[in-house]
Order: sequence, then C-alpha cells, then structure tokens
Amino acid sequence: MLRIYPSLELGRIGLCFYNLEQGVGLISTRIRMMSSAPVRVRFAPSPTGQLHLGGLRTALYNYLFAKARGGSFILRIEDTDRSRFVPGATENLENILDWIGVKPDESPSKGGDYGPYFQSHRLDIYTKYVNQLIDGGHAYKCFCTERRLELLKREAARTRTSNIYDRRCLSLSEGQIKEKEESGVSYTVRFKLSSITEPVNDLVYGPVVHDVFQFEGDPIILKSDGFPTYHLANVIDDHLMGISHVLRGAEWQVSTPKHVLLYRAFGWNPPEFAHLPLILNQDGSKLSKRQDDLHILSLRENLYYPESILNFITLVGGGFEDKEYSLRNLFSMQELTTKFQLNRINSNSGKLEMERLGELNQVALRRRFDDPGERRVLIKSCRNLVIQAIPGVQDKFISDECIEKYLLWGLERIKTVKDLVNPDLLYLWTSPQTYETISLTKDTLSKIFEIYENSDDFKGFQKNLRSLCSILGLKFPVVMKDIRVLLTGRKEGPPLLEIIQILGREETLNRFKQYK
Repeated sequence: MLRIYPSLELGRIGLCFYNLEQGVGLISTRIRMMSSAPVRVRFAPSPTGQLHLGGLRTALYNYLFAKARGGSFILRIEDTDRSRFVPGATENLENILDWIGVKPDESPSKGGDYGPYFQSHRLDIYTKYVNQLIDGGHAYKCFCTERRLELLKREAARTRTSNIYDRRCLSLSEGQIKEKEESGVSYTVRFKLSSITEPVNDLVYGPVVHDVFQFEGDPIILKSDGFPTYHLANVIDDHLMGISHVLRGAEWQVSTPKHVLLYRAFGWNPPEFAHLPLILNQDGSKLSKRQDDLHILSLRENLYYPESILNFITLVGGGFEDKEYSLRNLFSMQELTTKFQLNRINSNSGKLEMERLGELNQVALRRRFDDPGERRVLIKSCRNLVIQAIPGVQDKFISDECIEKYLLWGLERIKTVKDLVNPDLLYLWTSPQTYETISLTKDTLSKIFEIYENSDDFKGFQKNLRSLCSILGLKFPVVMKDIRVLLTGRKEGPPLLEIIQILGREETLNRFKQYK
C-alpha cells in the first residue's frame, strides 16, 4: 500500500512517498515505549510583547492536554534573541495566564525542579551540549562572514535554487580552526544535517515527510554572541525538562525533522509532536502581534471576561468531543478539559470571527448580572467608567439603582460593560452637550412638550402627537426622530419608547425643557 503525503516545505510543492506495507517505522513512538511516563507539556513564548489570541490558543491546548491526563503544564521563556527582548513582558505574560485560568505548574515566577525557566539563564547548559555535538562530529564551527553568506544567498536567488550553505567550514582542519580562534575571528556553530526520509508522526496531521537535508543548509545552532538558536535550545530544554509532548504552531512543522535529527545526534528519544493549525484573520491574513484588538491584555482592559475569551478560541479549529458550538453556552475549564481531544483538531487553518467574542461575552455578562455578588462588582465597575468618562456626572445617574436599571436594559444590547459609556450611549448618564439638526420650530416644540406633560403614558403621547402632526402637516416619523435628538442628541438610536422608559418621565421632561 502506497501513501502519498504533501511536502511541508514553505513555498515549495512536492510529493513524498511512504510504503506502509513494508513496515517502515514512524519516528516518535514515545507513547508506546513510555506509556507510563508522566505527561509534561510546555508553552515557550518569546518575551517580545503582549500575548495574543494565537499564542493563548497554543497555551490553552497544552494546558487542557496535560490536565486531562493528570500531567504538568510548564511555562518556559525563550529569550535568546536579545534584540527583540521587551522588559516586563514575562511578568505581564504570567499575570495574564493566571487571570485567564491557564496557570502553569512550573514557570519563572513559580519555580520548579527543572529550572532555570529562562533560556538566557541556561547558556552554560547549551555550551556543554554544543561541545558534545562538535566532539561527536555532528556540528562544526563556521567562520563565514555575513558578507559571504549574503553572496551565497544572492547566487541562490539568481540561479533559482535553494539557499543551502556550501559547508565550506566543515573541511577546516584543527590547525585552521585554532588559528582563526586565536586571531579573534568570530564564529557560529552549525549542525551537520543528514538525510531523513521516514515520516515523523504528527498527532494532528498524521505521518509527515520533509527531508531537510535536501532542501535546507546546515542550520546555525549557536550564534556568534554565544546564544543558541531556537532549534538547539528547544531540543535540549524539552529533553532536560522531561517534556513528553510538544504542541506548537503549524509553522514549526517543517522544522520538526531537523529537531528529530538533533535528538538522534544526542542519542535521545524525541517527544510526541502535535502541530496546531494556523489561526487567521477573517479576511485570511495572518495574525500580527501589532493587532492590539487581539492582545489578551487589551481584551481584559476592554472588560471581556476570561471564560468568553477561552470559549471563543475553542471555536476555531475543533479539538473537542461532543462540544456544541453554541454562542449561548459557555463551557467551564473543567468541561473543556474533559472534552479536549487532539485527534479532533482540524488540520486546516481557522479564521477568527471577532463578533462571536462579543456574543459570548454578552452571555458571560448576563451570568454575572444574575449573581448578586457579581452584580455589585458590575455596578462598581460601571460607576468608575462613568466617572472617568463624564467628570462631574450627577449623583442620581451613578446611584446603584440607576446603574442596575441601565445594566439590565443593556444586557441584550451591549457586549461589555464598557459599551455603556460609548459615545452613542453617553446620553444615559448626562444631557446631550451637542445636538444633531432638527426641523421643528420653537412653537411646535412647545406644543410637543405640553402634549407629553399632559399624557399619562406613551400610547396617549403617540396618539396626541399624531393628531398634532396631522394638523400642522408634519411627518410623524420625522417628528419622532427630532424628539429622539432632544433626548439623546442623535437622530439614530433605540426606539423612542425605550429611551423614554429608560430615562424616566422626570428626566425626559427635564431634557425637553433644557433644549434651546
């Protein structure tokens, strides 16, 4: 039986063949060999900015996988690229993970038996293992200048061939290496690739083939500044930290055979690999760390709740058994843990539909309002927002009774509490400061005010208002819009009946009288 698998090399289309009947074994059979070993997974971001929805999805799925199996979830900080390091990013990351409920068992702040958990604190470890690779003939020092490497790259582009390092420094003698080192010539260390044609088993995508030796040059594993690259550091750290399963983004799938070769060079068994499909924007573009609306901290500041954010990212890409994808239902972390299944993750990229987040947060907001204790917290939060938005706001508008009334009215209209102080709803808390243009004369306005003051209810007001419009030759819908302007400053908005009901008769009369 012959199976065909797509090559995963970025930017290249190819076919790889694998004969299953001949029994060629899949790489990464650790589960069968170590079924009793504890499950340990890691989330290993770089401290280069804010955690966004894509990164949170990776962290969450690692967490759920570990907790469903009684395992451990480790946070490791891959900070070897010092040029991109952002001070405070690690602390912010841990705070966000704790807030949203994806709490590491081991981390830089919590500690653990496998630290340090900053890669920049593990340089001596990497140096030791790099020397081991060099001594074993699996790596070599490269003294090529950036200028020479750039020329090789240009030549590859000119000839339309893969940019593969020509291994010039592999043939250097010990004497030549020593001479260059004594002369102070800087160098990197490269890993010596070999051919790898058997499949790597991916727990999401199945058997995957990509011969890195054919398409890539020997990768740099130690930079000239003494810091390791991702390829070396993640392999060493995953082994030393006892990581049993690596769940990471699909962009790393093409590098996995390279990592397997490194495991082989060290004589170690690799962990199991599962690559999570990409999450894209709704227009199909890639997520960017510069998209502030995708940052978890930004969502938190805009009063989205942890449970709505967590449930939102589980809507993209599958991974859950018997989970009903209802925007009216929020699953607890325990429920998500019970239902999570790697083999149910879709291998296709998923798209974020941000409006769904708002709908889920509306459910979370309603739940909080229904709980007396949480409702008090909502009222306090809303009061603070109003005071910030409207300095000098009248006390009557920020009483518990008034805020609770507005929150109840807003449960079907707003996605977050912050929406209640958006410009189009500021009329709830204060009289309009500016008005859109209306067509009614002062004399007509006086008649309308008198009708409202003498009407017992809205029905009676509407009936008498229609009669006035008929007498004066006015269009009733236009007059209704003008009255909305008197109360809110805007022609567009909720039905006039709703506005009058939420403001109350006294406040409605006040606004009629103060319009000039």
